[in-house]
Amino acid sequence: MELKRLALLWKALPNHDQQREQQPHRGKCKRRGTPLSRNLCTCDGVPAGLADTETIYALSSGHGRCGVAVVRVSGPASVIALRCMAGLTRNLPSPRTALLRSITDPRSKEVLDRGLVLWFPAPHSFTGEDSVEFHIHGGPAVITAVLQALGSVPGMRPAEAGEFTRRAFQAGKLGLTEVEGLGDLIHAETEAQRRQALRQMSGELGRLYQDWTHKLKRCLAHVEAFIDFSEDELIEDGVLNQVDGSLNDLQTEMEQHLKDERRGERLRSGVQVVIAGATNAGKSSLLNTLCQRPAAIVSPIAGTTRDVVETALDIGGFPVLLSDTAGLRDSLDLVEREGVRRARERVQQADLTLVVVDCAHLPPGAQEAAAFLQEHLRSVLPSQEQPQTAFPVDRHLLVLNKSDLLHEEQRQTLSRELRWISGLPPVCLVSCHTKEGLHDFLTVLNSSIKSLCGDPLSGAPTLTQARHRAHLQQCLAALAQYQQYRDTDLSLAAEGVRLALTSLGRITGRVGAEEILDIIFKDFCIGK
Repeated sequence: MELKRLALLWKALPNHDQQREQQPHRGKCKRRGTPLSRNLCTCDGVPAGLADTETIYALSSGHGRCGVAVVRVSGPASVIALRCMAGLTRNLPSPRTALLRSITDPRSKEVLDRGLVLWFPAPHSFTGEDSVEFHIHGGPAVITAVLQALGSVPGMRPAEAGEFTRRAFQAGKLGLTEVEGLGDLIHAETEAQRRQALRQMSGELGRLYQDWTHKLKRCLAHVEAFIDFSEDELIEDGVLNQVDGSLNDLQTEMEQHLKDERRGERLRSGVQVVIAGATNAGKSSLLNTLCQRPAAIVSPIAGTTRDVVETALDIGGFPVLLSDTAGLRDSLDLVEREGVRRARERVQQADLTLVVVDCAHLPPGAQEAAAFLQEHLRSVLPSQEQPQTAFPVDRHLLVLNKSDLLHEEQRQTLSRELRWISGLPPVCLVSCHTKEGLHDFLTVLNSSIKSLCGDPLSGAPTLTQARHRAHLQQCLAALAQYQQYRDTDLSLAAEGVRLALTSLGRITGRVGAEEILDIIFKDFCIGK
């Protein structure tokens, strides 16, 4: 009975095409299928076209109590939901114009809330489809009632995770790299992450890959034309030399693009900073000082920390995953030995290692202290990170903790002389107890993290996804195939260019994207 009553309501509404003619010109709409008003009604009263193309709805704003919640609807039945629930029996609201209405249940006619409705006719919407937004009060009961009411409208169902964005991609509103940028923007927690994600969402990275794609297509066309028509003397002399030059230039660009030291990926996922050192050096105290909370247990007993203690921080706008580890020493205790093993494993995985040393253990002279610190670094860091001359400046920091135990003159001498001794990473004297030297340490730490991530707004756009790197490496391997067979078998050489084009197309979503779509879109929240 409810379905029949809604069907009668639909038939009583003004013609949908006439309503579109009354609205300002919005340009041509390229959509599959026929206009909604031309769809024939099925026997149950639901327009036949709605059975083919599902309309989706979801809460697009955050969950939990809030002042305003946004419920998004997209698909051909959006106009039915708008008319049924906003009480619009005549004209639709002007496109992209907020209209204050009572939101009602289409079955019981009960008023659920009073809020704003916005109408986005295709193709000028996020998804490229007819879309509606209900801006309602953010109480859980109001949101639940509105979502249940939408579920009662024929032809509608709840959206899956990322389905709105997937429809935008399929409609050509967003490229695949832009979709990934949008996902990163939603999950961005720091200022630098926001800037990088916004730059990628603007399409800059996608335009770079599209430019490479066009160059590869041109080269492939020239090679295939040479194969097909060279015997007829219809091809200019030197066309293959031009292809060779273009592919060499492209290969150089890609190789430079890959030599980014994973800055974009590191910024996206967070810089792995590990605190390591001997027992009772003050590693947990340093973690608590940086976190500004008691994240780890601190005690005078050596070996208090047995497992890795992690905390996420925002340092200077950059995301950091800070890890405190067990003190490095030989032990007969099985639990402590496992903690030491995990600590060394984390040091191997670290982007930046903070090697903490107790100032009380330092020899009195600067040269002796430098030799002691170099030996200590070799005991803490993995063998592959131990250079013959100097430790990398951007991968390690020496933190001399408990500086308050030293005399003022001794502190100044160490700070002044250790700075100029070659073979040591940057040295910072800190007291976690008095907070002395903390500001200078944070300045050095911020500089090191910024160096690891780079400036997301300067230079060429950087790689942000591991899959981008993998496809670009496959692309370079395919171009190497062209070089290998260029003089012996031009058909195999052309196949190399074609494979390179396919690999590049998998990044932008233009070629062979179907197998990676589910991986990308599943990371989106419902309603986006």
